[in-house]
Amino acid sequence: MAKFLIQATYTPEGTKGLLGEGASGRRAAVEQVVGDLGGTVEAMYFAFGADDIVIILDFPDAVSMAAVSLGVKASGALNTRATPLLTVDEIDEAARRQVAFRAPGA
Repeated sequence: MAKFLIQATYTPEGTKGLLGEGASGRRAAVEQVVGDLGGTVEAMYFAFGADDIVIILDFPDAVSMAAVSLGVKASGALNTRATPLLTVDEIDEAARRQVAFRAPGA
């Protein structure tokens, strides 16, 4: 499964919906949309500051994450950022792969 960090801010319309429905209602909605595409919610936190909500999700693939991202953004309720998360083992594997790169001007 691919893991993603979601950081989001509510729009004014989304905030009104949150106030009317409550946080537990939003958690259920997130679990539903993620589960519909074979994913799971590992953690979900509400915050204040730069982000209103932070979520860690597992999806079978990046295309499933993209589908959810498109649907959520199209709703107009949230502005979101999705960041792929890699395990220590995945970074170790990446570090073992040879990459031929020449810096500009080198």
